[in-house]
Amino acid sequence: MTMLFPILVFLTVSLAIIGLAVWLSPTRTEQRLQAMAGPAGKSAWTETAVKLVGPFAQLSSPTNDAELSPLRVRFLNAGIRYPDAYLVYFGMKTLLPLGFAALAFVGLRATGTADDGTVLMLLLALAALAGCYLPNLVLRLLIRARRREIFENFPDAADLMLVCVEAGLGLDAGLVKVTDEIQVKSRALAQELHWTNLEMRAGGTREKSLRNLALRTGVEEIGTFATMLTQADRFGTSIGESLRVFSDDLRHKRHVRAEELAAKVPTKMLVPLVLCIFPCISLVILTPAAIRVVRMIMPMLSGT
Repeated sequence: MTMLFPILVFLTVSLAIIGLAVWLSPTRTEQRLQAMAGPAGKSAWTETAVKLVGPFAQLSSPTNDAELSPLRVRFLNAGIRYPDAYLVYFGMKTLLPLGFAALAFVGLRATGTADDGTVLMLLLALAALAGCYLPNLVLRLLIRARRREIFENFPDAADLMLVCVEAGLGLDAGLVKVTDEIQVKSRALAQELHWTNLEMRAGGTREKSLRNLALRTGVEEIGTFATMLTQADRFGTSIGESLRVFSDDLRHKRHVRAEELAAKVPTKMLVPLVLCIFPCISLVILTPAAIRVVRMIMPMLSGT
């Protein structure tokens, strides 16, 4: 009976996960409708997640719109543009602590380590705390990955912009051309530039569109790019010269960042080297010598 309970729990959780995955997976008809709707349409998985998790979001979501505005900016920095994304976010912050605490309780009862009530409550609280902060961690990782992708590919976009301007294209036409060309290398940057082009076509000013681009990406260099183009347009300076200086500075920053990451490699390798590799090497080198010393000393100690 002691071994039967964990097996039943494992089978129940596995079947529940498989059933939920089958239920959430779209049918062939839904996939065709989603393909016809295009990338702008909301996916069936998102609608299902909002329906499942949305009601629980009211327990932890703030009621003030001013508190949701920074979170919406973080969603834009992560590339999440669904209007109901905050419902999924706060719903997961409500459900994950309960799920993690339940899994921790089942695991502790299965292993037989839930005898002490104080230790049990502490472990359950830690599991719930980890579940509460897991959406924050995932969102932060998504923002970091997207910002890094945009930063590493933006110097190439600036070079393409410089080529387009020097070839005789206007700045707006150059942005459209850069969007089409940079899509092969960075989909995130191409998507942000596409939104900027759409905003300018809709009647927004170039300065405001570029400021919104810097706000959506969260990359400091794009904010500098927006300021540089605005000042060049306002004071009548050459956009080509400004872009040349700016692209050189961007390439230098990317080179310095690559050197910085390369310089951190020896420090990061020190921990696995000391904990994993060095003991193995020491064991291989010192074991034969230790065996020989023992064989020589033991007869002398025994007096034979």
